[in-house]
Amino acid sequence: MAPEKNSDGLDNYAFTVDGVDDFCELPESKNGNYRFSEEGNNSKLAYCVTDIPPWYLCIFLGIQHYLTAFGGIIAIPLILSQGLCLQHDSLTQSHLISTIFFVSGVCTLLQVTFGVRLPILQGGTFTLLSPTMALLSMPEWTCPAWTQNASLVNTSSPEFINVWQSRMQALQGSIMVGSLFQVLVGFSGLIGLFMRFIGPLTIAPTISLIGLSLFDSAGMNAGHHWGISSMTTCLIVIFSQYLRHISIPIPKYSKAKRFHTSRIYIFQILPVLLGITLSWLICYLLTIYDVLPSDPDKYGYLARTDIKGDVMGRAPWFRFPYPGQWGVPTVSLAGVFGILAGVISSMIESLGDYHACARLSGAPPPPRHAINRGIAIEGIGCLLAGAWGTGNGTTSYSENVGALGITKVGSRMVIVCSGFVMIIMGMFGKIGAIFTTIPTPVIGGMFLVIFGVITAAGVSNLQYTDMNSSRNIFVFGFSMFTGLAIPNWIMKNPTSIATGVVELDHVLQVLLTTSMFVGGSFGFLLDNTIPGTKRERGIIAWNKAHQNESDNTLESDDVYGLPFGINSCISSFTWSKYVPFCPSHKVSRQKDTPTSLDSLDTKSEPNKDDTHVIAGVAL
Repeated sequence: MAPEKNSDGLDNYAFTVDGVDDFCELPESKNGNYRFSEEGNNSKLAYCVTDIPPWYLCIFLGIQHYLTAFGGIIAIPLILSQGLCLQHDSLTQSHLISTIFFVSGVCTLLQVTFGVRLPILQGGTFTLLSPTMALLSMPEWTCPAWTQNASLVNTSSPEFINVWQSRMQALQGSIMVGSLFQVLVGFSGLIGLFMRFIGPLTIAPTISLIGLSLFDSAGMNAGHHWGISSMTTCLIVIFSQYLRHISIPIPKYSKAKRFHTSRIYIFQILPVLLGITLSWLICYLLTIYDVLPSDPDKYGYLARTDIKGDVMGRAPWFRFPYPGQWGVPTVSLAGVFGILAGVISSMIESLGDYHACARLSGAPPPPRHAINRGIAIEGIGCLLAGAWGTGNGTTSYSENVGALGITKVGSRMVIVCSGFVMIIMGMFGKIGAIFTTIPTPVIGGMFLVIFGVITAAGVSNLQYTDMNSSRNIFVFGFSMFTGLAIPNWIMKNPTSIATGVVELDHVLQVLLTTSMFVGGSFGFLLDNTIPGTKRERGIIAWNKAHQNESDNTLESDDVYGLPFGINSCISSFTWSKYVPFCPSHKVSRQKDTPTSLDSLDTKSEPNKDDTHVIAGVAL
């Protein structure tokens, strides 16, 4: 089967669904273009965003979305464990993994039900990793030397518990306070005002420096055995790039065809999971045959799979994560400012995910009220993540947006099932314990791929700009270089910042060691002050790609309206049209005829100013 290309340049291989004849035809406008979802693509969707597939298909695809997000979600607690002094406490690492899966499931259900209402999965965010690691690298939070020696660590001692819990509590409080800013921006509608000044030349260095700033973590993990880590990287690359066109026959049953086979492009759907699993298995074989050294001081010891074998026996079968499980959160002013930088980056990234998800799921472009709710719910998700103690926040997952184009199933009910799967997985302690036994070099090989893709994803935003312009080349190059140079110098000279005010010193220390803040700030400042046309800066192309709206269509109301009759209840109040996160419910100019109800024409808003933003802030 020849691959089809969607508007994002993603390869779309259809997931074969037997016995389904009611495919969603993508409607055409008068000029022959598709109105929403994969413009210019003649492909069909098996299920649109509001459709409900059979229960077994919901469960299967829900598990698939969970596995697709697996690599990105487990990477976050594994990285955080280094800053939290938990390298040699596998049991606590397993609790962190279970907690982040549980919270991700809860936030996914909130986003699909009350947020933007698109089939978009929520999970841990790498945008908060940079400020988090910057906070934990401060002198007062540097791990004691004895926590780096496995023979000296007693994981049940009060001293060790206090070491890592005090750091986690500082992260929790900072994340919870910082997330309130995202909630305010979402419910007040200020995100539209911010995006007037944020363009591709601000977004590109910000996102790229997230991946580049983590190169040290990837190198350290991979360096414990370069052979194993290189094998893991090669397997992921082979599966995701070279074998993505190959489909695998899977046995299936349907009433029409009974038992038969259906072909799925599994290598394109689950490349990270397959690569990790195969490398994990090879490490296990090398361990039982004593190919890998058993001496902790020898190179390659950390590639063994029996180092953390006791964690499976100590981990409980059932464990329910709860808020405040690591103690009462504390607030650090420096941490809050650092988290704010990550929150802003996360909001910008989510905007693009919303529009991409709408195109791939057969939905109209998201209107303002849906975007505002989506941003606000993500802020609430970060608040919950801080309260539960994941050490991280939540954001929309781009990987799962791409999976929609592969499966051709855009139903949000599938993501609801995925949310429940993550909640259930988060309550089984043995599952989190299994992931902690992944050998360190295998994790390092996965990091090499994931962080590289994050870096490239940031650079891809430059496609909207004119990169033949010397202005744009200077803005991007200078932002990237300073985003690496300044944090590196501050890290090597931690006592260089001495304003006389301790709190201010801590704030500057965290911000100036956060690469994405430094690079993004320079990009924002230079892009908005150096003369240049909107076309040259990429603003026109960016707005065209990301800011189409459909506030006043009946179809938009079906997709983005609030559930459980909340829409009709709110529409009875006249003040609701001034609230930025409420559906507008303005009367259509067309008559309510069958033809007009089937029309998908988008009506333009009578007023495009930001008076609703001011009204929202006042409320």
